[in-house]
Amino acid sequence: MDPFRLCVALGPLAVYCLLLGGVHLTRRPLVVSGLRDMAALGVAVAGLILVGPVEMLLPYASVAIFGPSVWLFLITLYVLGLILVLLMMRPRLVVYNITMEQFRPILAEVVQQLDQEARWAGDGVFLPSLGVQLYLETIPILRNICLEALGHKQNFLGWRRLEQALRSALAENENLTQTPRVWKVGLALLAVGACLLLLLFIRVASDPQAVAQSVLELLHLQH
Repeated sequence: MDPFRLCVALGPLAVYCLLLGGVHLTRRPLVVSGLRDMAALGVAVAGLILVGPVEMLLPYASVAIFGPSVWLFLITLYVLGLILVLLMMRPRLVVYNITMEQFRPILAEVVQQLDQEARWAGDGVFLPSLGVQLYLETIPILRNICLEALGHKQNFLGWRRLEQALRSALAENENLTQTPRVWKVGLALLAVGACLLLLLFIRVASDPQAVAQSVLELLHLQH
C-alpha cells in the first residue's frame, strides 16, 4: 500500500489506540455513553473503510462527472451512515477501569437514590420511574463494565440521569484503584498506537514524492 493510503487507513486507528491506552492508564474510572464510544470507533476505522471497500467499489463514471469532489460525497455518505447507526443504537454506558465487584455496590446505591422502586434480577435492573431497564456485561481483561439496554422501551432522559449520577458517584469514591493488569493493557495500546505512528512517519519521510503521487492518484487527478 502506498504511503498516503497507509496514513489514511492507519492514522485514525493509531490515534484511537493512543487515546484508549491513555484512558486505561488513568487512575480513576471513566463513564462514557455508548454513543460517544461507538462514534470514536467509527472515526477510528473510517480510513480503513474509505481506502478499502469504498475505493474498490468507487464508480469511476462519477469520478468523470464530479472529479476529486466525489471523495467529499463519499465522506459525507459515511458520516451520515455512521450517524444513522448511532441513532438506531439502544442506550448504553461504558465504565472503564473498574471491576464488577467494585462497580456493583456503587451502581446499587445510585439506583436506590434515583428510583426507590428499582428491582434487581441477577445482573439486570429495572428502574420504572426513570424508564430504564438494563443488564450488566463485563470485559475482565480490560476491567470494563457495559450497561446495556434491555428491551426497546427506554427513556433517554432517564439514561442521561443515570450517567450523570454514576459519574458523580465514581468521582466521589476514593477507594477505586487500578490493578497491574490494566497498566499492561494501557501500555500495550499505547505501544501499538506509537508503533503505527512511527511506521507512518518513516514511510512518509522516506519518500515524500511518493506521498504526493499517491494523493493525486487517490483524487484521480492523475492516472
